[in-house]
Amino acid sequence: MISRNEVIETNKMIEHENLDVRTITMGISLLDCCDSDVNVLCANIYRKITRCAGKLVETGEAIERDFGVPIVNKRISVTPIALVGGAACRCPEDFVKIAKTLDKAAKEVGVNFLGGYSALVSKGMTKADENLILSIPEALAGTERICASVNVGSTKTGMDMDAIRLMGEVIKRTAELTKERDSIGCAKLVVLCNAPDDNPFMAGAFHGVTEADTIINVGVSGPGVVKTAVEKVRGESFEVLCETIKKTAFKITRVGQLVAQEASRRLGVPFGIIDLSLAPTPAVGDSVAEILEEIGLERVGAPGTTAALAMLNDQVKKGGVMASSYVGGLSGAFIPVSEDQGMIDAVNVGALSIEKLEAMTCVCSVGLDMIAVAGDTPAATLSGIIADEAAIGMVNQKTTAVRIIPVCGKGVGESVEFGGLLGAAPIMPVNPHSPAQFIGRKGRIPAPIHSFKN
Repeated sequence: MISRNEVIETNKMIEHENLDVRTITMGISLLDCCDSDVNVLCANIYRKITRCAGKLVETGEAIERDFGVPIVNKRISVTPIALVGGAACRCPEDFVKIAKTLDKAAKEVGVNFLGGYSALVSKGMTKADENLILSIPEALAGTERICASVNVGSTKTGMDMDAIRLMGEVIKRTAELTKERDSIGCAKLVVLCNAPDDNPFMAGAFHGVTEADTIINVGVSGPGVVKTAVEKVRGESFEVLCETIKKTAFKITRVGQLVAQEASRRLGVPFGIIDLSLAPTPAVGDSVAEILEEIGLERVGAPGTTAALAMLNDQVKKGGVMASSYVGGLSGAFIPVSEDQGMIDAVNVGALSIEKLEAMTCVCSVGLDMIAVAGDTPAATLSGIIADEAAIGMVNQKTTAVRIIPVCGKGVGESVEFGGLLGAAPIMPVNPHSPAQFIGRKGRIPAPIHSFKN
C-alpha cells in the first residue's frame, strides 16, 4: 500500500528534482521475420514492428497523464540486425535497406529511437556481421531514429581486434557522412564489451536472443533526486551518506516498477527489467558530476573521483535490487560528457581528461560516453580508445562502451551543440602518440584466465 507521504514525496521529486522515467523500451524479436529475399524481409519487419508497437507511444502518454510521472522517451529495441538479415543481405547496401525500413516503422509508431542495428562479434565476424558494420555510416546518415551498436568483446571470449580496427574506420566514415550536422551520426553509434541483452538505453539497446518475443523494459533516472538527498547529509559520515543514497535509489526504482508494471498490463506485453541508471541531462541540477561534487570533490576529476563514483554506483545498485526483483540492463551511474553540465564544466576548467574518464569507467556502469574529439583524430587512435575500454570490461567482467564523436572541421578548444538530451560538448584532446602498429595486428586478444569458470 502506497502512503500519502510517499505520494507527496514522489511528486516533489518529479516537480523539483528532475525525477523522470527516461524510457519505456519495447523489445521485439525479429527472428520470425527472416527470409532469403531482402524485400520480403523488410516487409515482414515493418509489419511486425507496427503491429507490436502500434500502441506503445499512446500507452506511455496515458500513463504519464494518469500517474503524473514524466516519460521522456518511448523506444524500441530489436533483435541484432546482423542475425536477422544474414540470409537475405549479400552486401552492405542490403543492410541499409533494412535500416531505412526500421526508420520508417519507428516514425509510423512515433517512437523517439529504435536500437538494434547491431552486430555481436566478440570472437569473430561472419560475412553478415562485416556487411552490417560496413553499412553503419550510410545507415546512420540516411535515417533519423536508428541507433547502431557493435559488441566487440566479452569476458568469456576475449576481444575481436579485427572488429575493433574496423570500428575506428567506421566511426570516421560516419562522422564524415554527417559532417553537415556536426558528425551527429556518431552520437547514435556505440561500441560495447559485455553488452547486456536487456538494456533499454540508447544507443546500445538491442533485443537479446534469450528474451521473449516482446518485452517491456523501463529505464529510470534521477541524478537530481540523489543530489538533493546528499545535500541533506553534508558533512555526515560515509555510513550515513551510503545509507542515504541507497534509500533514495530504492524510492526512484519503485517509481519505475510502477510504470513498468502498468505499461506491461496495458500493452499485454511481459515486464522485463528496470534499469536504474543515473543518466544525466543538460538540465541544471540533473548531473552525476554535481552529485560527486556534493559528496566532497572540488571538481569532478580531482583525486578521489574514482572512489566517490565507485561508492555512488554501488549504493545505487544496492537500493535498486531491494526495490525490484527484476533490476537489469546497466543500472548504476552514467558519465556522458555532453549530457552532463557538471562534466562539461570540469572539462572546460581542465579538471577532467579522457584518461581520468577512462579510470572512472572501471567502477561505473558504462564507459566513455558522448565524448567529442577533433575531426582529424586518426582511425587507429579511435580504435585504440575502444580497445582500452573493451579491455577494462573484459578483465573486470562488466559492461563498458565507447561513444566517441570525431567532429569534422573542429579542434580542441572548440565546442559542438547536439541539442536535446544529447546536449553540447567541448572538443577534448587525445594522446597524440599512435597505436597504429598495435591496432594493425590481426586476430583477437584471448579471454582472461579468470573467464574459465565451468
